[in-house]
Amino acid sequence: MEIVSPLPGTEPSRDCLRCPRLVALRGQCQVDHPDWWNAPVYAFGDPDGWLAFAGLAPGKHGANRTGRPFTGDYAGDLLFATLAEFGLSEGIYDARVHDGLRLQGAIIVNSVKCLPPQNKPTPAEIANCRPFFERQLAALPNLRVIIALGRIAHDAALRAAGARLAAYPFAHGAVHALADGRYLVDSYHCSRYNTNTGRLTPPMFADVFRTALILRDQTSERNSSTTAR
Repeated sequence: MEIVSPLPGTEPSRDCLRCPRLVALRGQCQVDHPDWWNAPVYAFGDPDGWLAFAGLAPGKHGANRTGRPFTGDYAGDLLFATLAEFGLSEGIYDARVHDGLRLQGAIIVNSVKCLPPQNKPTPAEIANCRPFFERQLAALPNLRVIIALGRIAHDAALRAAGARLAAYPFAHGAVHALADGRYLVDSYHCSRYNTNTGRLTPPMFADVFRTALILRDQTSERNSSTTAR
């Protein structure tokens, strides 16, 4: 299976050894499921986009299997449906890496690149992956808004911006103006658990997208005003 990153030079190697626990799980998955991706999952989307989705980590039967973020599990069903609803994708999502889907104006990057046991990376594993995550955000020249899918992604985005976590508490729908002029918007993760329990509903998730679009337009107007002077 060949997958090309939209952000070359920012990804860990396929045999990255930084996190022993994740390496062990990867090796077991390679034995149990040799036809899966079973490697660090690359970013997916438009490298010239204005919007970045900061995810947590690959899911076992989703991105770790298919090799594309949020592809093959329920979280991706909701995310890609909402991207299509707001005109941020082109093509039909078919839960496989070569379904022809393209993102327009948006990109997805995970704060942890490898599958963690029980979908719970340790603080050390998050820190080990931070250089790749930060490198990817820095490689997006037109980035204006980051949507953090969950608290871990929220914290990772703040650290990438050099911000104090205590000054920007996580809350669904919260908007944080960062020192670099970008905005961080918080959302509960679009996991099956969160939607099954009603913690996150499709309308709630859509509202986060609407907020991001408003912020994009505000920054466009601000930049145009500055240029006109």
